[in-house]
Amino acid sequence: MKLSSGRRARRTTGIVTAAVLIFGAAAAFSSDYVQAAASEALRSTPEAHEPKALSSLAPAVRAYVDAVDDGDADALAAAFHEDGTVTDTGRRFEGRDAIRAWAADEVIGGRVTVLGNTPTGDGSTVLLRFDPEGLLAGFRARYAFTVEDGLIRRVSMSYA
Repeated sequence: MKLSSGRRARRTTGIVTAAVLIFGAAAAFSSDYVQAAASEALRSTPEAHEPKALSSLAPAVRAYVDAVDDGDADALAAAFHEDGTVTDTGRRFEGRDAIRAWAADEVIGGRVTVLGNTPTGDGSTVLLRFDPEGLLAGFRARYAFTVEDGLIRRVSMSYA
């Protein structure tokens, strides 16, 4: 059966539209955040901090958690050395001003739930759930904190 040129054009347009939608959806679902959120949706996560983990945090790390809980970007930045660094899944922010701006844009307004803490010689690695406000779902992450002279020198964040 031979298609008229109008039907052929509509069919081609339909095929192209379907391909764009399929490839667009595949690209969206391949992002790190979407994969982490989808994985997290399948896990059961406590609503509150794990008490032992929370109480074992170094004071500077506890100040970070408290600042997120309180929605205070200034307090979060104050937990860091003046030239401290945050590496958030490959992106680096250096200095209190950059950390404050990052926190105000990406952290404050979200919710952090401490699930575990592994103290190290110069800090700790914290397993937590971070739930950014208004997004699909929270995700588990590991934050490796280095503490020096009572302040955070650096934190490196990765999906757990």
